[in-house]
This record gives sequence, C-alpha cells and structure tokens, in this order.
Amino acid sequence: MNFEKEMQTILKSNNFLVYIFTKEEERLKNTLTKISHDLFRKKIKTWNFIEGYENSNTYQSKQNPLEALETITKENNNEIKVFFLQDFDVFTSDISINRKLKNLSYFLKTSAKFTILSGTTENLPQNLKEHIIEISLPLPNKKEIKQELEHFFCKTNLSLLAQKENISIAYTGFSINKIRYSISKLIINNIPTKNIIKKILKEKEEIVNVNKGLKFYIDNNNEPNLGGLKNLKKWLIIRSTSFTKKASAYGIKMPKGILLVGIQGTGKSLSAKTASQYWKIPLLRLNISKIFAGILGESEKKVESIISTCRQLAPCILWIDEIDKIFNEYANNSDSGTTQRVTNIILTWLSERKDEVFIIATANRIDKFPVEMLRKGRFDEVFFVDLPTFKERLNIFQIHLKKVRPLTWHKYNLYYLSKISQNFSGAEIEQSIIEAMYNSFYAGREFTTLDLINSINKIIPIAISERNKLQKLRQWGHSGKIKIA
Repeated sequence: MNFEKEMQTILKSNNFLVYIFTKEEERLKNTLTKISHDLFRKKIKTWNFIEGYENSNTYQSKQNPLEALETITKENNNEIKVFFLQDFDVFTSDISINRKLKNLSYFLKTSAKFTILSGTTENLPQNLKEHIIEISLPLPNKKEIKQELEHFFCKTNLSLLAQKENISIAYTGFSINKIRYSISKLIINNIPTKNIIKKILKEKEEIVNVNKGLKFYIDNNNEPNLGGLKNLKKWLIIRSTSFTKKASAYGIKMPKGILLVGIQGTGKSLSAKTASQYWKIPLLRLNISKIFAGILGESEKKVESIISTCRQLAPCILWIDEIDKIFNEYANNSDSGTTQRVTNIILTWLSERKDEVFIIATANRIDKFPVEMLRKGRFDEVFFVDLPTFKERLNIFQIHLKKVRPLTWHKYNLYYLSKISQNFSGAEIEQSIIEAMYNSFYAGREFTTLDLINSINKIIPIAISERNKLQKLRQWGHSGKIKIA
C-alpha cells in the first residue's frame, strides 16, 4: 500500500489525530492537500511556528503552538476539514502542549475534523501514543520518481527521457529535493550521458553510508568472478528474474534470503557481490559489530534505521556479514538486554517482511546459532561453503591469474598448482599468488609456476592450523541437513 492510500484508509477509519514522520515537508503538504480534496472536497489549513496559519486573517498563532491547537477548536470555516501543523514534534514534551493534544483528540471526534502533525522525530512521548496514530512518509516510489523526472526533463528540454527507467531506478532512496538537486548538478557540470548513472550511484553511496555499519557497494565488474560453488550459483541464476513484474504475475513469491555458513576465505562474501551482479540490483553490507552503541536504546534505533534504509532502496540485497558475531562475540556482554532486543528486531523482520529486500547472511561458526535462525521462513535456504575441490581450485587459480596476467595466465601449470594446494581456501590461493609476485618483483623478474609452488609450500592453510574446529564444522556441513554450495 502506498502512502496516499494508507493515509486515506487512516482518515476513513476515523483517526482524527495523526503524526507523520518525514523530512520532506513540501511533498507531504502537497500530498495532504490532494487527499483532503479527494476525500472531503475541502481545503487544508497549514501552520508553522514562524508564520502561524497561512492565509489567515483571524487566527494566525505565530510562535504560539498552544494557541495553534486552540484555534482548531474555534475554527468555524466549513471549507476547512484538515489542519496541518508542521515541526510539531519539538513541542510535544511540553506539559501544556501534551495535555492540550489529549483534549484535542476528544474534540476532533465530536467535530469530525482532522489534525495532522509532522516532524523529524520518529517517536512521540509514550503517553500520547494512545491518542495519536503514528506513520512515516516513505521516500518517493518509482512512479513518483518517474513523474518528477518527466516534469524536470520537459522543462529543461533534455534528451534523457530514453534513460528514464534506469535513472529512476538509480534514484530510489532519494528524496524529491535530493533528486532535483542531483539532476541539476549533473546538468550544470555537463556530465556525459553515459556517466550519469555512475554519478547518481556515487551520490547514493554517500547517502547510505551515513548509517554507521551500513555500506553501499558500487559494482565496477562486468562479469562475476566467483570460482566454484556451482550449486549456489545455479540457485541464484534461477531466481535472477524473481524481482520482475512478469514473475509477480506468474505467482512467484519474492525470495527472502540465504544463509551461507562455512570456512573463512571460501567465497561467502564474494557470493553476496556475485548475487548483486547476477540480479542487477544494489548491494548493501551490514557490519554487525558497528551497530552496538554505548547509549541505551541507540543500537535498536540504528537497526531500525538500517531496515528503513533497505526498504527505501528496495529491490536490493542486504549482506549481513558475519551474523554469527551477534551470537558469539556479544552474547556474554552485560548490555542490559541490548543484544537480545537487537536480535529480536532482526529475527522479526526476517520472518515477517514483505519488502523486496533479499538477505544474504554469512557466518563462520554455527555452534552458538539459535535454532530459530536456521528454521525455514527466516531464510529460503542454508548453504554450507566448504573448501574448494580440485576443479574449483583450478577455476580459482585461473580467475586470479587472469586478473594479474590477462595475456599470459595460460602459461602457468594450473593443473599442478591445483593439485598441491589441497585444503587451501580461495583466499589462501589468492594469497599464494600475491606472495609469489612480491618475491619475484623484489628479485627483478617475472614470477613463474615455480615461484607459485614455493609460495604454496610456505603457507599453512587454516584447514591445518584450525583442524579440530573445522572438522566439527565440516561434519555438520556434510550431515545432509543443509545444501552444499
């Protein structure tokens, strides 16, 4: 349900006092004006602290919020059905305003008038929650963004309408004001048409990264470079069209997410980036360790803000990196229940969400995972990411050598290198190449297969150094209870 329909439902249900959280005052006012006209064929009366009531010859109530509320009870103009009071969240903690709002809620029911408050505080005082309906104005959807772009392009006579679809997708997560500012800046700076999407995504990265613990990834690779994991890649490819209208018309349900559990360095993180490439949708990374703050209640707010950002950018992928940390590293902390509350928020969202946010959670351990995290409904599938097989190691060597020696990679003995690197993870294979290059560059020559062999022989893989821990994990992974990636 979009905001306009939701707001109409609220008013039709005789909710006479409403608080709307938003940073887009102008857009909200325009929307409320339209709703008031469509529902009641009436005008709205708008108040702000500096100017008082707009276009009012009698009660202006400048710099007097208490009087502004009192004016509502005295208004006799039958053409006014809805009162819109801006920035009113800053006054709600005042005892007189607080009490007046409660009294007003009773008056509005008998007079059949509506009062809508707006502000940038997400939560009102607890004692007002029974009297006021609280909702948020979401960021503009694709339809609104397209309309704004059409309106803007028509005024400027630009030939960018052909790219309207791609530009509107890139601008998801922007407010209308930010879209206007951004597109104006692109035009003033005379950015070439082919670079416009990249510039918009760069601005989006800056917006998303304001949330501590959340990072927006811009993919600069044209081709996925994930070696092995054929079952996982097949699963992702089959669902690559799930976010389309055609899939929805067919009756396909949106995929919820996957949990990747396995040994460090085996490609779990790269799988998230690969999914973004396959599906052509944005990737956001959540670092669990950065959402825990010292102030009571701050961590919960951070999580709620992150969830809100993901919803605004949907369809997108949220990569929750090392989700097991929340159950291992912080489980024994004396944090007044913060970890449990944060966990509950995440668990509830994972099971109940209906937004187009696909979750990829990665974990290195499973022993302290709560059972409810692994049940169907939280994730579509749980994959175990094991050490690469011989064929997968061959593919991984090829991928990394192609990056550093795109013309001569085939001259290296990939077969023998893959054979002697048994028990190596993908990250350890990459490190062996880096080590060989350092040594050869220092010696003033090109690195060879022999240099790679020497490098491999010097590395002690985690499968050997952490044999006991990994043995238990691999036993669980091959128990038949979950899929092998």
